[in-house]
Amino acid sequence: MGLGSDMYRQQILDHYKNPRNYGELEDPDFTHIGENPSCGDTIRMEVALDDAEETIEAVRFTGDGCAISMASASMLSERLHGMAVDDLDALDTDDITEMLGVDISPMRVKCAVLGRQVAQDGSKIHRGELDPDDRTNLEA
Repeated sequence: MGLGSDMYRQQILDHYKNPRNYGELEDPDFTHIGENPSCGDTIRMEVALDDAEETIEAVRFTGDGCAISMASASMLSERLHGMAVDDLDALDTDDITEMLGVDISPMRVKCAVLGRQVAQDGSKIHRGELDPDDRTNLEA
């Protein structure tokens, strides 16, 4: 394990202890909540879009969970600011694990991607592609 890996672990701990964009937006364009029952993580993402609804102007999240899920949501909230909605929809698991910068065990991948999945599902609900009553649930 090299020095770079320690740096990323410190970054994860920093985002867990001092989450960025934690809280609520006054008037989000969409809000969605999801959970990872295998770890007990729950995340709510709120997103504000520009007038054309093509670009993310602001992101906030709330929730409770392990260090990986909370740090990942915090890091993702920073990354999403200014991102095109189409680019949010294109994010995949590799994008999230690369953002974290450390190897994630298969059991922890669901923790890491929960925020991304909640944001993507919220976007799909906003566009009418998913049922608004559906809650993101990453089955064990």
